[in-house]
Amino acid sequence: MTNLSRRNFLKAGTSLAAMLPFASACAPSQVMSASTPPSGMMDGVRMAELVASGDVSSLELTEAAIARAKTVQPVINAIASPIYDQALERAASAPTGTFGGVPSFIKDLDDWAGAPSFYGSRAFKDNIAEKDSAFPARWRELGIVVIGKSTTPEVGLISSTEPLVTGPTRNPWDTSRIPGGSSGGAAALTASRVTPFAHASDGGGSIRIPAACCGLFGLKPSRGALVSAPFDGPVNLSVDHAVTLTVRDSAALFAAEEAPKDGLTRTGNITGPDAKRLRIAFAPEPPNGASLDAETRTAIEKTAALCESLGHEVVERTLPIDGKKFQDDFLLLWASGAAQFVQQVQTMQPGADITQLVEPWTLGLAQDFASKQDRFEAAIAYLKAFEAEYDSWFDAFDVLLTPTVSTLPPAIGYQAPTGDFAETMQRVTDFVAFTAPMNVSGAASMSVPIQWTDSGLPVGSLFSGRRGDDGKLLALAYELEAAQPWISRKPAILS
Repeated sequence: MTNLSRRNFLKAGTSLAAMLPFASACAPSQVMSASTPPSGMMDGVRMAELVASGDVSSLELTEAAIARAKTVQPVINAIASPIYDQALERAASAPTGTFGGVPSFIKDLDDWAGAPSFYGSRAFKDNIAEKDSAFPARWRELGIVVIGKSTTPEVGLISSTEPLVTGPTRNPWDTSRIPGGSSGGAAALTASRVTPFAHASDGGGSIRIPAACCGLFGLKPSRGALVSAPFDGPVNLSVDHAVTLTVRDSAALFAAEEAPKDGLTRTGNITGPDAKRLRIAFAPEPPNGASLDAETRTAIEKTAALCESLGHEVVERTLPIDGKKFQDDFLLLWASGAAQFVQQVQTMQPGADITQLVEPWTLGLAQDFASKQDRFEAAIAYLKAFEAEYDSWFDAFDVLLTPTVSTLPPAIGYQAPTGDFAETMQRVTDFVAFTAPMNVSGAASMSVPIQWTDSGLPVGSLFSGRRGDDGKLLALAYELEAAQPWISRKPAILS
């Protein structure tokens, strides 16, 4: 079966109560005895160290992760397809590599050989992958043990993970709310401490949005920095990486996934902060005219103050962007992907009732594209020129700080793919007002979970740079993580 990842078609057993304290990223030399049971509160770097030293086995880690998965799945519904037997067989073979023996999940937009690939769609509910996609293939080389496929909205086209093929995925901090999308299942599982990290991809915010909703670190790598499949469309939006509990997991994965091209050089494994102080542009207002909710505004102002307290220069800015034009042109490119997906499904299943195979949101996008495709060529020209415009912002500063999303995670159903199309479009574009410019420009961008509401919900802070600034952002992330740690916070379902 042809891999239907967004890049290809967007041409434009322990119980939760028994979990151990986190093995801190600040203390990687911590010794754990061989008799200590594997913990769901450890990061992946530490797990890999313990496997390499012989203190625990990959099979122990995998069995414990599967036990945690079985406990939380009825609550959060974040696993599209469990592949426990395959995972136990792989773990028993003691896979080697940088993350040898560490359990994780692959997002259901990519293929893992022998596992189902729904791509979040009813049209592919019986599909089994014949081979790995490009990025999962690198994870196999790294020795990662995949215990399942994480849920995603239909072909990753919306910011809430409520696909009809598997049902809504719930946020572990408040199960009445969404975990974001499109890497919503990955974020919900990682936040629930099932695995220390999970594969995620980002074509319009799909790493950073769920990271913000679920209190995780989410780096969107620069375009061309990491392993990727060939792309021949007009604007390459999507990149693969992970959502993680710790900065060091993201950095170590990044280094292991690197395959720089198109003028980029290797970043290597960033292991700590940089002494250089940065000039940070603080731009809290949504460029498309949406409004911040009060708790998000309070949180992002606290982040700006924290950066100042660390010695960085913070200067408030209004982004020089025509937010309405950017949004309209980006959405036209986005809708072209939906149109291609619908056409592909119709070709594969001629005569079938398309409304029983493809969700209303996806069909609405496809219809929207059909009504506006005479504008497509001009939209692509604008988006191709946007990278230079975006880069020019950084002539006056080093890093851009904004909220990741404009509100706290909304309720399940608020962005459901079955809702009125125009109303859902307004709700989605208001929510995801900040993330798409970095996809169009190919820039590095990260959501950092350093703020929380009084009621205990995470609020993401989005830091962005130019393409190639991944190392700069990771160094800053280490500093923020040390200044305002988040790892000890556990979601409500783990209480």
